[in-house]
Amino acid sequence: MRIKEIIQLIEQVAPLPLQEDYDNSGLQVGDQGREVTGVLLSIDVTENVIDEAIALGCNLIISHHPLAFRPFRSLTGKNYVERCMMEAIRNDIAIYAAHTNLDNARGGVNYKLAEMLELQNVKILQPKENALLKFVTTVPVQHADSVRNALFNAGAGHIGNYDSCSYNLTGEGTFRPREGANPHAGELGTFHFEPEVRIETVIPVMKKEEVLRALLAIHPYEEPVFDLYPIANEWGQNGSGVVGVLPEAMPEQEFLYLLKDIFNLPTIRHTKIEGKEIRDVAICGGAGAFLIPRAISYGADAFITGEARYNDYYDVEGRLLLAVVGHYESEICTKEIFFDLISKKYPTFALHKSAFDSNPVKYL
Repeated sequence: MRIKEIIQLIEQVAPLPLQEDYDNSGLQVGDQGREVTGVLLSIDVTENVIDEAIALGCNLIISHHPLAFRPFRSLTGKNYVERCMMEAIRNDIAIYAAHTNLDNARGGVNYKLAEMLELQNVKILQPKENALLKFVTTVPVQHADSVRNALFNAGAGHIGNYDSCSYNLTGEGTFRPREGANPHAGELGTFHFEPEVRIETVIPVMKKEEVLRALLAIHPYEEPVFDLYPIANEWGQNGSGVVGVLPEAMPEQEFLYLLKDIFNLPTIRHTKIEGKEIRDVAICGGAGAFLIPRAISYGADAFITGEARYNDYYDVEGRLLLAVVGHYESEICTKEIFFDLISKKYPTFALHKSAFDSNPVKYL
């Protein structure tokens, strides 16, 4: 098995186009064509993690946080990032990161946190915007089924829990083949009417090239007609944070103790206990305080995240319980996500979860 096969497996769930503009997910060091000897799964890449990979005979490290997050102009070993890069190169270790693409993915970090809390009716808290296109094409009636199926197989027509979604309208297309044309129907120089089906469907922006390739490969016309329209609909299948419902409502203090237990926390920061019950819960792992207004607008009783600023505690104004569990603690589940993805496909492969605690925040 080659490194690229492991990468493809992860990117089926967390495609790179889902990452935020500021991020740097993907393969950061190494040749994806190399054969894999073993994979080490971690949250961060540190010198201890590199040493661990060497000791285990792993030549691929998959982390949640990118090692090379900011650009740099030299590689001299002046900090841990550069030293890790140099040591990885020396030992032929590839480094791959799935960061905000895994955060934003359906089935990613926040869905895993919701699963740990046994939330029900889980959905995206802040769906992706400007991420959808309306795709329209026309095709001869007898070819409509094959073209539709090719578009669906390429990623078109997914809306919520439904797939193969399209709208179809029959009509007539006209054209006149000119000299040099090789028409599927009609005669050179003759005006032609063709019974056609207009197929409308929706596609994620990141699937545009894939869908166009599928259309051009299957469409019988020499010059297929298609249109792409940007649409303002939110993409509810991917985005930031999730919201769901606890199996049973519980008092705030009991809910906070539940979080301490689930995340194995020595301490938890939270807003004032108001004596309310918690039922609807919003979650965003990592630095998710930017979603506080969205959680309030949704009507969540509690919002769980990894980081929050001092003023964030004031800003909720008693409208919800803010619980801050720690950035590292809220994302430690990423190792489980990677493990489940890879082991399900390759159950006997040499797969290791890093035993090293890379959390830079300590508690006294």
